[in-house]
Amino acid sequence: MILGVDVGGTFTDLFLWDGSTIRTAKLPTTASDQSEAVLDGSLELTDHVDAFLHGTTTATNALLERDGARTLLVTSPGFEDVIEIGRQDRPSLYDTFTDRPEPLVPRPDRVADLSSIDPTAFEAVAVSLLHSYDDPSAEREIAAELARIAPDTAVSISSEVVAEFREFERTSTTVLNAYLTPIVAAYLTRLEAEVRSSGLADAIAVMRSSGGLISGTDAAALPASILLSGPAGGVVAAAAIGTALGRNHVIAFDMGGTSTDVCRIVNGRPEISYERAVAGYPCRMPSAAIHTVGAGGGSVAWVDPGGSLRVGPRSAGAEPGPACYGRGGSEATVTDANVALGRIAADAALGGRLTIESGRANEALGRLGAQVGLTAEGAALGVVRVVEEVMAGAIRTVSIEQGADPRDAWLVAFGGAGGLHATALARSLDMAGVIIPPYGGVFSAAGLLLSPPRVDLAQSILIREGDDRDSLVEHLAADACRRLPIGDVETLADVRYLGQSHEITVPYAIGDGWATLGRRFHRLHRERNGFDRPDDPIEVVTVRATITGRPHIAAGDAFVWEATEDPGIGTRSVVTAAGTVEATVWSRRGIDVGSVIEGPAIIEEREATTWIGSGERAELTATGAMEVTW
Repeated sequence: MILGVDVGGTFTDLFLWDGSTIRTAKLPTTASDQSEAVLDGSLELTDHVDAFLHGTTTATNALLERDGARTLLVTSPGFEDVIEIGRQDRPSLYDTFTDRPEPLVPRPDRVADLSSIDPTAFEAVAVSLLHSYDDPSAEREIAAELARIAPDTAVSISSEVVAEFREFERTSTTVLNAYLTPIVAAYLTRLEAEVRSSGLADAIAVMRSSGGLISGTDAAALPASILLSGPAGGVVAAAAIGTALGRNHVIAFDMGGTSTDVCRIVNGRPEISYERAVAGYPCRMPSAAIHTVGAGGGSVAWVDPGGSLRVGPRSAGAEPGPACYGRGGSEATVTDANVALGRIAADAALGGRLTIESGRANEALGRLGAQVGLTAEGAALGVVRVVEEVMAGAIRTVSIEQGADPRDAWLVAFGGAGGLHATALARSLDMAGVIIPPYGGVFSAAGLLLSPPRVDLAQSILIREGDDRDSLVEHLAADACRRLPIGDVETLADVRYLGQSHEITVPYAIGDGWATLGRRFHRLHRERNGFDRPDDPIEVVTVRATITGRPHIAAGDAFVWEATEDPGIGTRSVVTAAGTVEATVWSRRGIDVGSVIEGPAIIEEREATTWIGSGERAELTATGAMEVTW
């Protein structure tokens, strides 16, 4: 019996597989202590599992809320200000009023001499010395000294966190890791103890940003690796359902209560990024190349000083939540708009437990509409149109702006709100179609069960064309195998033209040779940048090794469909931009494989709702996923 628990900003989703059947649950996230909803939901479903898998936003929230530990930075003389100087670029090219986030370590707490400050006054220490990716001995000596004089202080050294060049990015990542370690370690240690004491499981595994599982102990020591823990589960699941349906190019579209996450997937492999900024702070950890926008069901609608209707990025969250939740929220949100338009039933019970109060939604939208001269219905239509344009921009970012054509891609839409907006987005971008997977409202939790154990390692070293690189690749691969003895190893190289500032990660197996590596690099460079220079020399600056084990279940276990209810519910009036239409209403659990539903239609399930517009048709496949075309 395997349990996946994914914590989002608004809801906590659970997916349980007992070897033959699936059970799910969805309940509001307990923001003050995520473990409360995690444990409550888990014990509702079962009293014991063989594996407890967790996607968490603890690290992300601590960073966004600047709620991490007081951290000391020990670095080389003259490099105390590197995390503040950065790359001397502006965060926004056209907005001169936009500032970088304040450094996580203030200037007085950045030193080059450990003896000049008392480390016991800090909760965490980050150590990042010049060239330590090549020679870590000095960092290890400092760590040993800190263990002696401040044994209770969490210490992160850059040669263990990220053994890669570029002082700013390496130092920033090490500081992030140190800053997050105390709060993440405390949460995961407490959760694991509670899971064990309740009899649920002996240990927990945590989803890392790159789409694989690590132990709770390893995640507590390397919290920078789990900053995208929750969204990564959805990406893995989207890749699996795309492969099961034979769709080679898909874009994962996860619209939850707080945000929307999108990621492009080709041939069942999500694109992996080896550097990204989280809340403005560079993090050089491998992660699924997810682009996030502040557009979710709980995103608050507002009017800017120029009188324009805006949506997000601020969210009503789980508490108080949208106005229609009846928990004290009074501002109109995307969920309120969907209720007012009739897409979500006026008396719906979200997750089977949270009853909608449609009157409150209409009141909130009426107040919003009064500010811009619209009725409540007009405001609701405006909110939907604005939020869909924000989300369409996110899809363009991971496709068109990366040199990929979205017209041959299918949009895999999930999350509690994903099915309500997917077809409008896909049609606006002329995409091939939409896939609405089974259990879409808890799909990221399902992705945890489909995720393998994973180890990611990297080592920077400058190798010019013609030099030997196989020995280092072989050494790194062997190190990965020691950490995860059973699994599939993949090795890669970060390659650039001689003199370039940035590189592209290229698959490289031992024995491939420089000619093969060069051909791959030139091709990818041309795809990414629109040109290549095949006659120019190349160099390798970093080698990488990844080893992945076997997931707890296969896609064929999770994606098997059998109708269990009466499919027909009735009809409901829905307000659209073209006028009010009468839509048929269906129970997702009652639809048989092969059934075709013509829009306008609403397909309801306990954790999510799907809107099929006029001129659209949804066909239920043997996997339980609906393919929507027009």
